[in-house]
Amino acid sequence: MPIALLALTISAFAIGTTEFVIVGLIPTIAADLGVSLPSAGLLVSLYALGVAIGAPLLTALTGRVPRKALLLGLMALFTVGNLLAWQAPGYASLIVARLLTGLAHGVFFSIGSTIATGLVPREKAASAIAIMFTGLTVALVTGVPLGTFIGQHAGWRETFLAVSALGVLAFAGSALFVPANIKHTPPASMLRQLQVLGQPRLLLVYAMTAVGYGGSFIAFTFLAPLLQQAGFSGNAISLVLLVYGVSVAVGNLWGGRLADRVGPIRALQRIFLLLALVLFVLTFTAPHPVLVVLTVLAWGAVAFGNVPGLQVYVVKQAERVAPHAVDVASGLNIAAFNLGIAFGAWGGGLIVTHVGLGHTPWIGALVVLGAWGLTTLSGRLDRRIAHAASHDIPGALQPAVCTQAG
Repeated sequence: MPIALLALTISAFAIGTTEFVIVGLIPTIAADLGVSLPSAGLLVSLYALGVAIGAPLLTALTGRVPRKALLLGLMALFTVGNLLAWQAPGYASLIVARLLTGLAHGVFFSIGSTIATGLVPREKAASAIAIMFTGLTVALVTGVPLGTFIGQHAGWRETFLAVSALGVLAFAGSALFVPANIKHTPPASMLRQLQVLGQPRLLLVYAMTAVGYGGSFIAFTFLAPLLQQAGFSGNAISLVLLVYGVSVAVGNLWGGRLADRVGPIRALQRIFLLLALVLFVLTFTAPHPVLVVLTVLAWGAVAFGNVPGLQVYVVKQAERVAPHAVDVASGLNIAAFNLGIAFGAWGGGLIVTHVGLGHTPWIGALVVLGAWGLTTLSGRLDRRIAHAASHDIPGALQPAVCTQAG
């Protein structure tokens, strides 16, 4: 493994940690800054919104910037954003810091795959991308619970200082070991990306992604307060998040194998149904320490298990309806993922304010069932298209089918 690839993996680890560690710190930040839990939850929403905006827009605007220079600039922005969070005098400045780091996150993962594949022979490209994205998984397993532990004992600001140190390490590794002459094809223009958004079948997949993750994050954003209500201490919450992260890592592998075995649509249907079931069960197990840990363990196994299926499926649809922009279509699915997180965390805050914290799981379950319905609709449209093709029905029927999806 090229050492430059390790630098990218460290960057991914730092970015993944700063995105999700906030979930474990929400009660601490709310108490320290004197804001409500829903207001603290907006720190999740606004970060994800920064990712969703930054990924397509800034990637297109920086398309001609040399990859190494752009990578270093992104890690510098990421580090500065976390240092601002460390020194944030109040809630408003912390929001600005989160937005800045979210912008860096969006562009990093847009260009990271290109850089990773440029470091290895062509036949090892997929492995290089997988190694880089391992940083995200490891962040969920170790970075988030460790960052939560630091925040519970030394203060939430120190968590962001620790993540800033990771940013400095990633910047130094990239500066020293990433070659300056990485070749790249400039990403698609904003016009080309808007053309992708004009495809109803791709919009349907993006809706599946956004609604599915939005439902999960209605509850996940406020997991730490739920655990507090069940009597968990700060140390115990860190351990529960560790259990969750390990379960996520296993669930990702299981979800990918399931999608390979039964196809992406059937895999997504099963996972969305299981996710809705787990969230519904959480409504009743949340007050009971042992039962809630078991539920969180099951939640992690299905929470991100649909990522492989969704990515495979969006590429499959893009190859059919937008073969000129498969990479753009895939990247926009990441933006949809973060839009789902943004609106899920925001919606969860409204639920906490107007209905109550304990209602976030079952309402999230209903939203996830909406993603199951969209997935089922998309599968039916696929079967209609396949049926039309097998009977040599003219392709003129296809737009009519697509219109139904929109």
